[in-house]
Amino acid sequence: MCKSLEGQIAVVTGGGTGVGAAVAMALAAAKVHICLVGRRLKLLESVAASVRARGVEAACYSVDLGSEAGQLELVQRLTRDLPHLDILVQNAAVHISGSIESASLEDFDRQYRTNVRASYALTQGFLPMLKARRGQIVFINSSSGIHAKPMTAQFDATKHALRAVADSLRGEVNRYGVRVISIYLGRTASDMQSRIHRSEGRPYRPELLLQPKDVASVVLNSLALPRTAEVTDVHIRPMAPDSSEGTRPE
Repeated sequence: MCKSLEGQIAVVTGGGTGVGAAVAMALAAAKVHICLVGRRLKLLESVAASVRARGVEAACYSVDLGSEAGQLELVQRLTRDLPHLDILVQNAAVHISGSIESASLEDFDRQYRTNVRASYALTQGFLPMLKARRGQIVFINSSSGIHAKPMTAQFDATKHALRAVADSLRGEVNRYGVRVISIYLGRTASDMQSRIHRSEGRPYRPELLLQPKDVASVVLNSLALPRTAEVTDVHIRPMAPDSSEGTRPE
């Protein structure tokens, strides 16, 4: 158990499945109280039940972070409900592929609202609480935030933008004791990756991909570091990448 985190409160977006759920469970094992955020309440409640089984509190917030109203609603509700906030894990994301020539601007707008604007809005809304607690912010990014690839310009652009938000934020808040971590994932076993494989007509073999628990372990250890250090950027990829590694989104 990470004693340094015990009793803290964390908000995890995209907390119903995949990396978000795994991070929530890892934090719960460290006795961190969890607020799970996502669109599908049933999935959130399932994770919350597992969190509570570890002896910590869990609350679920069903909201569409792809809408301005949803972003505002979440900030207002959590600001009202929480006594304080120590950790913000920004994991929610949408992926839609397509060529620049044919991909719709509506798809681009949807990915921007969820992948960039929501993270920015939540950071802005919760920053006073995080500064008061010398808190920590984790941005779950992607290898797409480093290298852009064919057929995913829209998604890659949002992940590049998320990198810029995190880097700029770090320069602004470090003096208040707030730590900012970006996690750049290679191909990770998840619902999103399963859908990507189906759309490309490729077999989905999750056992060959990065596992959500692997990511959660890295996040937990980064958060638990003594305050003499700060992890800024972590790049993780599958141990046995195939020829598509580096050309696929997370």
